[in-house]
Amino acid sequence: MSGVSPTTPTDPPVVQISGLYKSFGTVDVLKGIDLTVREREVVCVIGPSGSGKSTLLRCVNLLERPTQGVVELLGIDVTDPDVDIDRVRTHVGMVFQSFNLFAHHTVMGNLILAQRKVLKRSKAEAEEVAWANLRQVGLEDRATFYPAELSGGQQQRAAIARALSMNPALMLFDEPTSALDPELVGDVLAVMRDLALGGMTMLVVTHEMAFARDVSDRVVFMDDGVIVEEGPAAQVIGSPSTDRARIFLKRVLDPTHIDDSEIGETEPDEPAD
Repeated sequence: MSGVSPTTPTDPPVVQISGLYKSFGTVDVLKGIDLTVREREVVCVIGPSGSGKSTLLRCVNLLERPTQGVVELLGIDVTDPDVDIDRVRTHVGMVFQSFNLFAHHTVMGNLILAQRKVLKRSKAEAEEVAWANLRQVGLEDRATFYPAELSGGQQQRAAIARALSMNPALMLFDEPTSALDPELVGDVLAVMRDLALGGMTMLVVTHEMAFARDVSDRVVFMDDGVIVEEGPAAQVIGSPSTDRARIFLKRVLDPTHIDDSEIGETEPDEPAD
């Protein structure tokens, strides 16, 4: 079933991106992105390495400052030089490819640190929120463990629980399973699926096509810094309308397939995301 938490055009936009460009020196990584993510919507961004997917995600909460264009979060223009970006970021959770946990804090310590420093919650309140999120990701028995004592999948689930502990209106996921051993991927995707079922607004950069097909409301296919195709997962993944998306998905879904028409083709030279 595609789109586990269906949205409607009347749902308010959580993310509104207009005319977004991003360059690193002379390299143009994003070339005029327009994208809206509505409340409770799950949007998966797919595409080849170097297509600008991760850069797009990092521009949303200003980890990368756009060269041109407007990014609005919850109606606030985060590209406005006068915006209080730290306040805006309290409404956004981000989960990276690497887990980015504080090695010298326990799992519980990681979950309560930002709650206490940023949200000014008491220790008791922060721990109550943390326990609820640890239960949600299946790690309540690992609260006193340090990151080095956890598997990669457990570390990523702890990172998700830490982001959730800030009660975000939006969750950003940047290839959250790419650093995991294959047998650990399912546990992380199951947590993300549960979040989607619970109505969390999510913008997900992923190479997990089954997750994108089954969970997303929309799939966005990017290549060379532009959105080539977007629409329902069944359309974009199941029956892509562009040759570029068709070739990419054929290679991803059936990597052993050889099509004579593609012999001699090479991927364009692109900057890394």
